[in-house]
Amino acid sequence: MLGMHRDRIKRISFQRVCQLAFAVLINGYAVGFQKGKIYTGKSKAFCVPVLNCYSCPGALGACPIGSLQTVLGGRNHHFPFYVLGMLMLFGILLGRVVCGLLCPFGLVQDLLHKIPTPKIKVPRKADKPARYLKYLILLVAVILLPFFAVDKTGIAPPYFCKYICPAGTLEGGIPLLLANESLRKAAGLLFDWKLFVLIVIMVSSVLIHRPFCRYLCPLGAFYALFNRFSFYQMHLDASKCIDCKKCERTCPMEVEITKNINSPECIRCGKCREVCPTNAISSGFSKML
Repeated sequence: MLGMHRDRIKRISFQRVCQLAFAVLINGYAVGFQKGKIYTGKSKAFCVPVLNCYSCPGALGACPIGSLQTVLGGRNHHFPFYVLGMLMLFGILLGRVVCGLLCPFGLVQDLLHKIPTPKIKVPRKADKPARYLKYLILLVAVILLPFFAVDKTGIAPPYFCKYICPAGTLEGGIPLLLANESLRKAAGLLFDWKLFVLIVIMVSSVLIHRPFCRYLCPLGAFYALFNRFSFYQMHLDASKCIDCKKCERTCPMEVEITKNINSPECIRCGKCREVCPTNAISSGFSKML
């Protein structure tokens, strides 16, 4: 029992180290936070694999969702070969490991959920259809609106980033406003709306594990499409499984692990593997299982 507890601490530490290290790696421009200025160096031409606001003062890379909207919403509507290629590469290699181990906003939700308050279990009748909302946001707000809903100049705003993305408000909007008095004076209803969205999601994260990842994140929706056949896979050994359901009761995304361990909703956090009493669950790149 003590050994299992130690393994659990080790796994949690590894997850947190990965999340924190990647957050620092892609947001390491400390001068930007100090001066309230956006980094514009050459690395900003490269997309990181997670939601990471371009306007974050510390951001050293570009957000793939923001980049995708920028290309699609440009005057010439070029096909986003580079952005889609990069996203597909990470999707094929890792699937939603990106969500579980690398995403800074995923880390924020994880930490908020640790606040000791009564938790809410969303009824399955409401939860299951609500999870399709992130695919709708990906299709409409990220792809269709930037392509078709353009202004008089033929350019479309990044609709998801502008009206929905809470990561952008937390990483970009708030730090910039805190460091720039002129921006604070210019902030209006749009910022108020984005701040409201952020607060709702943060409060929801205290009560429900990763509500943004479950219901709203278009990047999670994209990577979910690759979960079933990505190189990194979860594996359940049916010969060892005793059907105790401890894994399903522990899963933060409420995946029906014994039915479909590589569900599109699985973020490969490893919590199911930690609690399995018979070590029936393993994970890794396919050739290593």
